[in-house]
Amino acid sequence: MSDYDAVIVGAGHNGLVCGTYLAKAGLKVCAIERRPVIGGPAVTEELWPGYRISVASFVMTLLQPKIMLDLELDRFGLEVVETAPGFQPFPDGRCIVFWPETDRVAAEIAKFSHRDAEAYPRYVAHMEGLVPALRRLLFEIPVDPTTGRLRDLARAVRLVWRYRGLGDRFYDLWDLLTLSAHDLLSRWFKSDEVLAMLGSYASGSGGNIGPKSPGSAYVLARPFLRDQTTAAGRSGLVRGGMGTISKAIAASGAQFGLETRVDAPVRRIVVEGGKAVGVELVSGEVIRSRIVVANASAKTTFLKLLDSAKLPPGFLKDIRDFRTTSTCFKINLAVDQPPRFTAFEAAKLDFPYPGAIVIAPNVDELERAFDSAKYGEMARKPYLWMMVPSMFDPSVAPPGKHVVSIFGGHVPYRLRDRDWDDDSREELFRLVMDAVAEYAPGFGNSVTHKQVLTPVDLERIFDLPGGHVHHGDLSVDQIFFKRPARHFADYRSPIENLYQCGASTHPGGGVTGVPGHNAARVILEDRRTWAAP
Repeated sequence: MSDYDAVIVGAGHNGLVCGTYLAKAGLKVCAIERRPVIGGPAVTEELWPGYRISVASFVMTLLQPKIMLDLELDRFGLEVVETAPGFQPFPDGRCIVFWPETDRVAAEIAKFSHRDAEAYPRYVAHMEGLVPALRRLLFEIPVDPTTGRLRDLARAVRLVWRYRGLGDRFYDLWDLLTLSAHDLLSRWFKSDEVLAMLGSYASGSGGNIGPKSPGSAYVLARPFLRDQTTAAGRSGLVRGGMGTISKAIAASGAQFGLETRVDAPVRRIVVEGGKAVGVELVSGEVIRSRIVVANASAKTTFLKLLDSAKLPPGFLKDIRDFRTTSTCFKINLAVDQPPRFTAFEAAKLDFPYPGAIVIAPNVDELERAFDSAKYGEMARKPYLWMMVPSMFDPSVAPPGKHVVSIFGGHVPYRLRDRDWDDDSREELFRLVMDAVAEYAPGFGNSVTHKQVLTPVDLERIFDLPGGHVHHGDLSVDQIFFKRPARHFADYRSPIENLYQCGASTHPGGGVTGVPGHNAARVILEDRRTWAAP
């Protein structure tokens, strides 16, 4: 007899989304987490007394409205806090404010280039024209047209038919997948400040790309991917930190019987007669189930939790070849005073503090930062994407104090001729403080606590292979049909009754919930084929 219908390896947000949909459909489900807290990178932890830190991901930009509404996450504590517009300062003292209105951003751009200001609304309209197809594509189950099976060929034909209305937009989508961010943006803009403002998205993607890397243009679509007009509301800062998302999903699932267990690392996925039948924990406990769903990365699932002899050699090669090296880092701070940006004060804006703060002085510096990581060095002038959550959500810090989240690039996974240790982390911290101090003098003096997370740390804590927030590059050779391996991009695996639902699958990482949603669809389609409990 099985203990559960489904056991999910990893209670990150995708595992919880998958588990909730399965439980809602009547399955008995348990999500097992090796850490003492659920959520994976979407987690809030009290690192220092009174400071509640979104340790990894720190702002909700991509969680899909369909999932939020399906799971009624607002009923279970998910609340988005309104923040002020973001801004980007430049070395000459000027800045660009990221107003929500296109015409106001165009007015900001006009301070640098009237030509680019005129082009900006056309660029936004161009990207928004691609969005309907992109949003639909998120929820597609990748097809495999190479098997020769009539069912698979029919699915591929239906996929093409659904997108028959794209017309010439097909070529625009192809450009988005293959061009560099800089090359695509250069078709629209000439000002270096505008190219840096928009091209910095590539440096902040969480992967291993810079603004001039071929294939980096896809990142430019990310600000448009989430529909901000639905009943789920806008994206933004989550009250209580990103862990609130994971707790809300788990609470939604709990009403249907979803169980979660923490401090339960998995030693192996149990396979009998060619079928996954459960998991064995490090403690020796065996939990049996009709199916197993891996929310862990593909490399962890297939290279660490399974006997390689049970997997096809070609599949193993694809998993081993899956590129997972990242150059991003995260710094979390407790401070007495938030950074005071001279450009913000000079602009005399009608809000007291900016939301997101982007530090990316120009395209050449962004590319030099990326190049430094390629050769094993820390960027001397790293790209930085900052936020002070406590300015908008006082619950995350003691009264009068603040927390600062800094997501940055680029640093190598492996340093040249040395390791990531206390000294090298301190060096990275100083580089970041110096970079911020150019725009907010004296900021480093107010830091009382710090946590510096390199790619090695992100891998160790959150099982992100290579520190990669997407579990692997989102390049044209590692998406859709081939994510994470040819013939097994449809959330299934070579092991019968073993499924995948994490960021290693389509459409990749970011707190979207989509891999979990799509995997649940596939699992429920296959339900009739499972062995009796």
